[in-house]
Amino acid sequence: MMIMENSIRVERAKKKITQAELAEHVNVSRQTIHAIETGKFIPSTVLALKIAKFFKVKFEDIFKLDEGDEA
Repeated sequence: MMIMENSIRVERAKKKITQAELAEHVNVSRQTIHAIETGKFIPSTVLALKIAKFFKVKFEDIFKLDEGDEA
């Protein structure tokens, strides 16, 4: 099973926004953001790029493959 770690919670804390606020900005539900943060859902490439763009960081600064899944 592929695992992709992320730092969305950290980025949200820096901007002082809720899961619901981030969800609204990237057009998904709050539950989707929660599922991504907890590793229960791997976002599509488009969604991951939207999240990175919202935080004004590179994709790879937020999303990282688990060491065992790296190619």
